[in-house]
Amino acid sequence: MLTAAPPSAPARTSRLAWLDALRGMAALVVVFEHAIDPLLGEVPKDRFAFGTFGVMVFFLVSGYIVPASLERRGSVRGFWISRGMRLYPLWAVCVAGSVLLGALGWVGVHEWWGQRPVALAVGHVTMLQDLLNRANLVNVLWTLSFEMVFYLLVTALFTLGLQGRSVTWALALGGAALAGAAAGLPWAALSAGGSGRMLVTTLAVVGVLGAGLAAVLAGGARVRQAGALVLIGALVVVLGVNQEYPYPHTGLLILATMFAGTALWRAESGQIPWRRAAWTLLVPVAGVTLALGWGLMPPGRERMAEALAVAAAWVTFAAAMGLRRRVVPAWTAWLGVVSYSLYLLHPLLLQASRQVVAEDGPLAVRLAVLAAVVAALLGLSALTWRWVEAPAQRLGRRWVSRQVSREGEREVSRATGGG
Repeated sequence: MLTAAPPSAPARTSRLAWLDALRGMAALVVVFEHAIDPLLGEVPKDRFAFGTFGVMVFFLVSGYIVPASLERRGSVRGFWISRGMRLYPLWAVCVAGSVLLGALGWVGVHEWWGQRPVALAVGHVTMLQDLLNRANLVNVLWTLSFEMVFYLLVTALFTLGLQGRSVTWALALGGAALAGAAAGLPWAALSAGGSGRMLVTTLAVVGVLGAGLAAVLAGGARVRQAGALVLIGALVVVLGVNQEYPYPHTGLLILATMFAGTALWRAESGQIPWRRAAWTLLVPVAGVTLALGWGLMPPGRERMAEALAVAAAWVTFAAAMGLRRRVVPAWTAWLGVVSYSLYLLHPLLLQASRQVVAEDGPLAVRLAVLAAVVAALLGLSALTWRWVEAPAQRLGRRWVSRQVSREGEREVSRATGGG
């Protein structure tokens, strides 16, 4: 979601600089949202949902970029190597930082970590914890679950040769979100219950999805197709009846948003006409409808705040896309490069800030602490980009290059009747 184009690829960075700038802006908006409770209590939270705005922009960006990386390379194994090396190293840093804060007594740990540790650990390691309705170790990790679901769906569709139907998937998922809310479909239906049921559900879902992905990665043609169908079926079921956070049925809407981003990329690259991509404008309509009318939020002004945030995310993305050929300031593109670090690490620094000043402390002190947090976050993000993200991505590119070469050699061997 937040991983950026490596700065070592000048042409690609220049072409996608507008996306980096958009990502950096969205990351800072999420930081602002999470700074309200500990440091900016005067800011009303029922007027505009800053966090929803930020993550919806991120999801649109992911939808625009991620399928392109798979289709450009054409290697499913290479795609997963690349995605893993982009997400997991910094995720490990974030988790380690949270564990350290917990050991210091600076942050509380959900009681389930003591009662249901295996289920929560498996959920987090697979980045599926939110799909499985598990408590997040760090509040921002929930978005990675939907990134992972998107990767799995994109992989399945590519395997089946259906990757070009982004508009159809965007509309189908958005419609399913509306239908599920209108019909009152249950949520957390699979995960509700005691620790035993939670563990069984976790292992079953992870096992089915793991088997489907393994079949796609390693099987023959028919096995790959069967694995892809398993992935799609399992994910649709779990999204439909088990996803609860941040609000019921938003999982389907988030995936619709990501596929809408893919449709916009296809239109921009000339794969589909713009008039077809325009149908994806029904996705934000579905999002606004869900926020206002069908109970994503409790009654009150919060509903309007969510609806405005969804609409604003789309307007912002559309405006940025319209200006995509303009030169963006270098510092905004840099914020996009380090946006994944900004996003994952800022909750840790904000938790630490609670040890310095109380929520009702003097405003001047809280503003000074916020300035220090932002400065520390920018510096830390620069360091984690240089020493964690960039080296991992370089290693990933080397692995992908070898993988693609081996796949090419196998194709040549089969074509010539060898091996």
